[in-house]
Amino acid sequence: MRRSRLLATGIIGSILAALCCFTPILLILFGLAGFAAWTGYLDYVLMPALVFFIGLTVYAYMKKEKGNGECCNQNKDGGDG
Repeated sequence: MRRSRLLATGIIGSILAALCCFTPILLILFGLAGFAAWTGYLDYVLMPALVFFIGLTVYAYMKKEKGNGECCNQNKDGGDG
């Protein structure tokens, strides 16, 4: 997976998980869909998902920063060929 795509996945996932944790969007949607009984278990899923996506964002950002100059430093002396 490309680094920019990994970073975008982490950012989008973090935003969605934070939105669902801190606003009653899922409560309304689950109530409308008939799954209101599941709302008691949302904290067991959403908080670990938020932590995972924030970690994924940090990991992808660190890899992107670390990998910025590595590709251009190869074969500066003319190479083998």
